[in-house]
Amino acid sequence: MDHNELRELGQRLRVDAVRAAGAAGSGHPTSSMSAADLMAVLLAEHLRWDPEAPSNPCNDHLIFSKGHASPLLYALYAAAGAITDEELLTFRTAGSRLEGHPTPRLPWVDVATGSLGQGLPIGVGVALTGKRLDRGPYRVYVLCGDSEMAEGSMWEAAEHAGYEGLDNLTAIIDVNRLGQRGPTRHGWDTGAYARRLAAFGWHTIEIDGHDVAAADAAYREAAGTAGRPTAIIARTEKGHGVAAVADQEGKHGKPLPDTAEAVAELGGRRELAVEPRHPDAEPCARPLDREAVRLPRYRVGEEVATRDAYGEALTAVGRARGDVVALDGEVSDSTRSGLFAKEHPDRFFEFYIAEQQLVAAAVGMQVRGWTPFASTFAAFLTRAYDFVRMAAVSRADLNLVGSHAGVAIGQDGPSQMGLEDLAALRAVHGSTVLYPCDANQTARLVAAMADAEGIRYLRTGRGATPVIYGPDEDFPIGGSRVLRSSPSDEITLVAAGVTVHEALAAGERLAAAGIPARVIDLYSVKPVDAETLREAADTTGRLVVAEDHWPEGGLADAVRGAFDDGRPLPRIRHLAVRNMPASATPAEQLAAAGIDADAIVAAALDMVDLAAIDQGG
Repeated sequence: MDHNELRELGQRLRVDAVRAAGAAGSGHPTSSMSAADLMAVLLAEHLRWDPEAPSNPCNDHLIFSKGHASPLLYALYAAAGAITDEELLTFRTAGSRLEGHPTPRLPWVDVATGSLGQGLPIGVGVALTGKRLDRGPYRVYVLCGDSEMAEGSMWEAAEHAGYEGLDNLTAIIDVNRLGQRGPTRHGWDTGAYARRLAAFGWHTIEIDGHDVAAADAAYREAAGTAGRPTAIIARTEKGHGVAAVADQEGKHGKPLPDTAEAVAELGGRRELAVEPRHPDAEPCARPLDREAVRLPRYRVGEEVATRDAYGEALTAVGRARGDVVALDGEVSDSTRSGLFAKEHPDRFFEFYIAEQQLVAAAVGMQVRGWTPFASTFAAFLTRAYDFVRMAAVSRADLNLVGSHAGVAIGQDGPSQMGLEDLAALRAVHGSTVLYPCDANQTARLVAAMADAEGIRYLRTGRGATPVIYGPDEDFPIGGSRVLRSSPSDEITLVAAGVTVHEALAAGERLAAAGIPARVIDLYSVKPVDAETLREAADTTGRLVVAEDHWPEGGLADAVRGAFDDGRPLPRIRHLAVRNMPASATPAEQLAAAGIDADAIVAAALDMVDLAAIDQGG
C-alpha cells in the first residue's frame, strides 16, 4: 500500500473500533484509536501471517499487551478478512468470541491479555523460543501501553530481552499520554522510555505514531537491527480523530458519546481490505524425539529428598521427550532443575531472580507447543501469581514446581517457606496440584504432569524422606494411596508430602494402643480422590488432616470439598501451621506447628475419647 492507503486503513481500523464499542455500549475505543495507524502499517506491510492457517509455525506473532485495546485488534482481524463485520459487532456480547479483552477463543490470539504488564514478558518467551528452540524466522510484535510501562514485569522483560539479544522482538509503545484516571507518569516524554530501554540494551526509535511513513520506516529499521530487541516509541493521541474525545481526560473505557457522529467525523466507513503477507514456506518446526521414559528408581527404605527426585525425573523425561524444556529462577541448585541443565543445556533457560518473567516465558514457550517445567521456591511463585492466573485464562499448558515448601525446610525461617502455595494453586481454574511424599511417587508424578493439560503444580520438599513406595507403583493424577486400613478402623489420618511419614508413625502408635487407624496419602490435592475419602468417612466417621501449610485453602479444604455433594460432613480435626514460624530444625518446626506424629496421635485420641463420651462410654 502507498502512504495514502495506509492512512485510509488506519481510519478504517479507528472507525471499526468505534463501531464495535458503540454496538456493545462498552469497551475502550479511545485506547484503540491512538494505535490504529501503527497497527495499519504493521498489518499491511510487515506482519507475515496467514489467517487461514493460524497454527502455521512460520507465522509472526502479534500480542496486544494493552489488551483493553481489543476493539483495534478485532478491527484488524476484520480488515484482514479473518472475521466478518457482523461478528465484529458482536463485541462483548454473550457467546461472542470477541471478548472484552482478547483470549485464545480466537485462533489468532496466542494468550489472554488485559492484566497489564503481561504481554511483553510473554512476548519475550515467544521470541526466545524462536531464537533458541524453534530457530525459525518468525518475528514477535507486542503492542504496549504507556501506562503499563510502570509495571515491574515490563522491566523484567526489558532486561531479559536485552540480555538475550532478542532481535526478533519488536515492542510498539503507544505513548498516548493518558491512563485510566489521568496522565501517565511520563506523559508524552518518549525520551524517558527510550533512555530506560536503551539502558537494558534495546535499540529505540522515537516516532510520531500517526505518521505512517515514519512507522513504516521504523518497522523496517527494527527488522534490520541485529543482536538487540527494538522498541518503537510512538507519540500518539488518545481518541485521535474525534474532537469530543481526542486527548481528553475522563473518556477512558467508554464508548464515544455519539457513534454515528464520530464515524462521520472520521470520514465514514471504509471497505479497504488487506491480504496479509503470508510467511515464507521454509520449514520452521524441528522434529522432536519421543520415546518411552525411563524414570529413576529408588529403593524402599533409602532416604531421598523429593526435590532430588524431581530433578532426576525431569532429566529422564527430557531424555525421552524433545519437547520438554526447563526454566528456573537462579535456584536450580536447590530446585534440582540444574540436573536437567547439565544434560540438556540447549533446553534449559535461566531467568535469574525474575519470577514474573520466569512464568511468562513458560507461557510463551507453550504457545509454540513446547512443554515447560518452571521451578523456583514455592514461596517465590507468589510474585508471579497473576501470570499463573492469566495463564489459566489463556488455556495454557505448563508445569510449575515449587520447592522448599512448608516449615519442614527448617532453619531458613518463614521468608523461605511456601505456606500458601497449595491454596493459591488450588484456586487457579482447572489446575492440578500434586504433593508427593517420596522419591518414586515424585518421579511418576513428574512423568504424568508432562502429559496432563492446564496448569500443573508440583510441591517438593527440601529434606530427605524415606522411600515407602516401589519404583513400579503407579500414581494417577486424581488418586490417593491408602497406606493402612482395616474394617475396624476407628479413625482416618489424612496427609500429604512430609506429613505422610508423620501420619504413618502416628498410625503405628495408635494401633499399638488398640486404636486401628486408617492412613491416606492424599498426594493429589486437586483433583482430590473424593471416593476414597468418602469411604473412609463412612467407615470411621472421624478424620484427622495434617498439613504443612497455613490452615486456609490447603489439604483440609480439599478434603472438605469431597463432601460438598450434600452428604453429611464427617468430624474433622485439622492440624496445620497456625503460628508464624521461626528458625529451628525440621523436627522442631513440625513439633512447634503441631503437625508431627505426636500431635496427630493426640488429636486422634481426643477424637476417639469424644466419640466414646458421645456414645455414653
